[in-house]
Order: sequence, then C-alpha cells, then structure tokens
Amino acid sequence: MLNTDTQRREGPLAGVRVVDLTHMLAGPYSTWLLGALGAEVIKIERPGKGDFTRVIAPFSEDESIYFLSVNRNKRSLTLNLKEEKGKEIFKKIVATCDVLVENNRAGAMDRLGLGYADLKAVNPRLVYASISGFGQDGPYRHRPCFDVVAQAMSGMMSITGEPGGDPCRVGASIGDIGSSLFAAIGILAALQKRTSTGEGGFIDVAMLDCQLALMENAIARFLNAGETPRALGSRHPLIAPFQAFPTADKPIAVCVDTNEQWDRMCRAMGLEHLLSDPRFPTGSARNANHAELEPLLREVFLTRGRDAWLDMLEAADVPASPINSVPDALNDPQVVHRKMVVEVPEGSGKRFAAVPITMPEAPLPAESPAPRLGEHTDAILADLGFTPAEIGAFRRDAVV
Repeated sequence: MLNTDTQRREGPLAGVRVVDLTHMLAGPYSTWLLGALGAEVIKIERPGKGDFTRVIAPFSEDESIYFLSVNRNKRSLTLNLKEEKGKEIFKKIVATCDVLVENNRAGAMDRLGLGYADLKAVNPRLVYASISGFGQDGPYRHRPCFDVVAQAMSGMMSITGEPGGDPCRVGASIGDIGSSLFAAIGILAALQKRTSTGEGGFIDVAMLDCQLALMENAIARFLNAGETPRALGSRHPLIAPFQAFPTADKPIAVCVDTNEQWDRMCRAMGLEHLLSDPRFPTGSARNANHAELEPLLREVFLTRGRDAWLDMLEAADVPASPINSVPDALNDPQVVHRKMVVEVPEGSGKRFAAVPITMPEAPLPAESPAPRLGEHTDAILADLGFTPAEIGAFRRDAVV
C-alpha cells in the first residue's frame, strides 16, 4: 500500500487514489479536477519525454504554461510501459488505486496488456475510465481525434460563427474539455456504485459523443421538428432579442427571455410602441420576425455608449452584459470576488483559472503545482517497497 503522508489531500475526494495515464487535454483536465476535489493523482509519464504538452509554448521558467494549467494537484512518476518490469511496477500501483484514467486510442491499452480486463484481475475495485475520440467500438474507433475534429464531425462548427460565414471552431477546446467533464461525472457515479457493490467498472467516453450531448437543443430541434440548425452569430435560435448589439462605443450582449423582460426593455429604451406591434407580441413571434426587429433595436442602441445602456438595463432588470476580452473578464469585480484566479503555488506568480466549485461544508484543498517530469518517481517507488538499489537499476535499464 502506498504511503501517502507526503501527498495527503483534503476535500470531498480525500482518500481516493487515481492513476493518471492521460496526456494533452482530454484526460488531464479530468484528473486535474479530481485532484482539485481532493483525490491523490499519480501521473504516469514517458521516461525522458513526459506528456506531449510539456514542450508546448509559451513557457514560464522553462515550464509549459499549457502543461502547468491542467496538471496541477498531481505527482509525476516516469515509467516505461513497454518493458515488462515497467508493467509489473504499474500493476503494483494499480493494486493500490481506486481509479485509472487513460485517453489513448481504442485498443492501445489492451495491446500493452493493461486493458480493463487485465487490470480488473489485479484490482476488482478499480474504476477504469477510457477517454478517446470515438469510443471503444464503431467504425472510427482506431482513428486519431483532436478537439477541432470532434467539433467538426459533431456539427458544432456548422452552428458556430456568423450567418453565411466559414464554419468556426468554438474558441475554447470544448471537444477535449467536454469529454473530460463527462468522464469525471462517470467516475464519480462509478465510485458511488462501488460503495454498494464493492466492484469497480469500465467507463467508455468518446469526444464525438460528448460534443453531440453538448449540442442539446440543436440536436433535439432537428430530430423532433426537422429543422436543420445553422450558424446565427451571437443570436439564439429560439429567443429574441438574445444577441450582441453595437452601441455608440462598445458592444453589449442582451437577453430577453420573457414577455416581462421585453416589456421592461422596451420602456427602458423608449420603445413602448413596440409593445403593441403585432409582429412582436411573444418570444416566438419576435424570433420569427427577427430580421425586422433587429434594425429597430440597433438604431436605438447606437444612440448611447455601452456603460449607459448597461446601467439602464440593469435598472430595468433586463439581463445584459459587456462583451469582455479575457483581461476584462479576469478583472471583473464579480470574478475577483469569486476568487476565480488562483496563484499556484502561492507566491510563485503563476496564475490560473480556479476550480469553479464552492462547497462550504466540504472545502476544497489548496491546489498544488504541476510536477516536474518524474519528480516523485523515487518516492513513489520507495513507498511501493523498492530499495534504492532496485530503483537505481530501474533507471539504468530505462524502466523509469
């Protein structure tokens, strides 16, 4: 059993041990979150190379900011899983763990002799999560996949961007992050199930599947109403006005979801006559007649600056917002108040987006920095019972 005194974690997942065989983003984001919730995460990396993202610019003090951002709250152990001794060590680690997360192509772990069936024999309580581009079965199971591929194949890019423009990738890597979040949810569900059955289980998460799930009403509208979704810019496909508008200086976003909000917005803008206009009595009618409504609103929004409109709309209790840049968003008073930027470790100057979960009755532990490559190899092997001489031999034989 590993001695975790040097990596004791607090939080709701304290006591859960995760072996992390993930790389890039679909996977590391999931294990970062599990670690942030209090799990102990042991990241297995290739000797001498490590996670592919360790060499992606930009860098901070010779460390990849990309890698640092999603590999917090982990320890790093290098291990050559193509060597039999490496597999033997790996299985000893798995025997002590609750969860394994990997994001290789389907079949890769089976070819190593480290698939779910192999490791279930080592640890029947193991929750084994596989994240891949297309899942463990189907005609595309062996294909490589990255974020833009998942977004493109799912139809996400076809509904993103301006009408008539080129298809656009969503600015954040939701293909990767979506699968990481669904994997984390599946892991937590499997751990809960294990409390009653005593057995672990296998979780199969595909990036393409997750993108389809995230498209919610676009999928439902096509399947049940026969409507093919298309790119609408900042507009909502069912609600109007629900979009960005230019003002005399900077643009704003406005959302009018109910007739009560429509009434208040029209009065705030001096457009009371639109309340009796037969084209705009309901949300559905406003959406159907959007091409006639938008110019009327744009003309008025252009008469004042952003801040004036935001003050007026807030006073009328109409949802509206500035369209922030990333620096603007990070300096927003609400974001600052919610402490959504965290310095890891404290005093280092390295800052990242914080965990967006607040649990007053089960506070999360302070985040720990991403590890150097192989930083904890000797300590973890020693905890497994290997002697310094054995660890030295592993290094000479390029096992670790």
